[in-house]
Amino acid sequence: MNLPLTPEELLRKLQWPERPVDMVLDTDTYNEIDDQFALVYSLLSPERMNVKAIYAAPFHNQRSSGPGDGMEKSYEEILRLLEFMETPASGFAFRGSAEWLANKQTAPQSEAVDHMIELARSYSEDQPLYVVAIGAITNVAAALIAAPDIARKIVVLWLGGHPVYWPSANEFNMQGDVLASQYILDCGVPLVRFPCALVAESLTSTIAEMERYAKPCGKTGAYLFEIFSTYEERLKNPGCSKVVWDLAPIGWLVNQGGFKSHLMPSPILNAELTLSIDPRRHTIHEVTAIDRDYIYKDLFTKLAKLA
Repeated sequence: MNLPLTPEELLRKLQWPERPVDMVLDTDTYNEIDDQFALVYSLLSPERMNVKAIYAAPFHNQRSSGPGDGMEKSYEEILRLLEFMETPASGFAFRGSAEWLANKQTAPQSEAVDHMIELARSYSEDQPLYVVAIGAITNVAAALIAAPDIARKIVVLWLGGHPVYWPSANEFNMQGDVLASQYILDCGVPLVRFPCALVAESLTSTIAEMERYAKPCGKTGAYLFEIFSTYEERLKNPGCSKVVWDLAPIGWLVNQGGFKSHLMPSPILNAELTLSIDPRRHTIHEVTAIDRDYIYKDLFTKLAKLA
């Protein structure tokens, strides 16, 4: 595959952006309860990111009957959150793909893909659009397949997979659409990856913490507390916590101080859902550790101001 950027161009775009950025959020919002926190956090952080659009991503688990149903439920959840935050949805929230990639040459069409392509083309190589993906990477891969030229105009942040040394890459976002995951790792687009095991999974919280710092913060905070506290019955037991995975890429854009990371060759996603390394491959930026206090302190402070 012909890579769209030279190694020097890649290295420049993989650095943490010191200036505020324009971004779009691609989210399987109803899959669990963590996307909702990430969506709210992004809208509460205008000092670091200007959210230009939110795209509903497909998902399939016990909360949907298939990827299309998952996308529709995610779109409805996006609208619900925007209403809480008094943010108009028209021209801002878009439906994504209703199916997984059938192959790596044909892009499923959707409102989200069309909008992402048009928007990305309005940016420059020096000031790219940041595409934050916190679900299956279907919409982003589809946009790059349909319009390979936008790889020079975007930087992708993706919460997907586990560290390369993990025995399996069978993580929800990465295994949801394997072809799309392989494509995004292979195509050479500037990529900052946030693994789950031992990295994003450090972003734990408890009912007590959410009750103290989220619940009093208006309709938005009360809703976040409700979905967190009712998601799993075990959370009502002493000492139990819940990971809010998808805060990771938003927190990195806000403040890299709580993150450790390194540059490495883009891993290969094998058919048996393992990751391997070829040192000749193009470079990506991978997060290796997160201090959860940086993120939660900032999130709760902003929720309090919202209230």
